[in-house]
Amino acid sequence: MSEPVELVVDAELDACGLNCPLPLLKAKLELNRLPSGAVLKVSATDAGSQRDFRAFARLAGHDLLREEVVDGVYRYWLRKA
Repeated sequence: MSEPVELVVDAELDACGLNCPLPLLKAKLELNRLPSGAVLKVSATDAGSQRDFRAFARLAGHDLLREEVVDGVYRYWLRKA
């Protein structure tokens, strides 16, 4: 089985230790700085962030390229619309 292709990331945001809605708010601010098509990788420890990021991507038109959970850290790769 092949390894997953590593996504090219334009910016990273560490929102670990922050509670809802701060990870999403910080991600929105970071996305505002980036050009269309840029990829933002977000790391968070708030379990509620899964629901937040899925809904945000759908409502804002961004692509949630990938999400993963490893040792209680939630990671999201968002491509800006």
